[in-house]
Amino acid sequence: MTDKRTIIRDGLWDNNVGLVQLLGLCPLLAVTGTFINGLGLGLATLVTLVASNVTVSAIRSLVRPEVRIPVFVLIIASIVTVIELLMSAFMYDLYKVLGIFIPLIVTNCSIIGRAEAFASKHTVSQSFLDGFSMGFGFMLVLVTLGSLREIIGHGTLFSHAHRMFGDLLPDITIVFSEHYDGFLLAVLPPGAFIGLGLLIALKNIIDKRAQTRSATITVTTPVAQASH
Repeated sequence: MTDKRTIIRDGLWDNNVGLVQLLGLCPLLAVTGTFINGLGLGLATLVTLVASNVTVSAIRSLVRPEVRIPVFVLIIASIVTVIELLMSAFMYDLYKVLGIFIPLIVTNCSIIGRAEAFASKHTVSQSFLDGFSMGFGFMLVLVTLGSLREIIGHGTLFSHAHRMFGDLLPDITIVFSEHYDGFLLAVLPPGAFIGLGLLIALKNIIDKRAQTRSATITVTTPVAQASH
């Protein structure tokens, strides 16, 4: 039985979809121009991962191995269609901005990959946790990259929040400088590649330092015990 902490750590950090698996890079790089855009696509992907994982796990004993992949794709496509219709009905401005990348969630390799590699072999509760962790980890990357590109590119944060929240929230845009002309590279696709590369490099540095610290503790502990 897979440990819950391992599932959560894999989804959020060790096997993060955007920073380790490097899946779903097309929408990740294309729509993360702002925080709200990243949050919108991240939530849509998160809901898709959770719903597809739970559904696949619930019917795994009923699906013949020969047709499991087409069945999984059909399930994912149905879920994405519902999400797309809901977004077009209640978040139309955001839906227009995200455009084709909402239906393209169906082709995200991380979703079909989790359905095949995890949900089809584990319980509903474990599959739910895996889908939520993977989806939340991916959303964190989208939001972080979107925030960095918006701050550097436009000098703002949380702009166009009405696209997602409508009249529920007032204008919460943070303007860092009234006279900032923006940095065009951060807004363009090359800026997204550079930003993602820096995030991956930062993660690798953190992991390397954690491994070094762990190795030091492991070596020091036996020496300390031997001295006693």
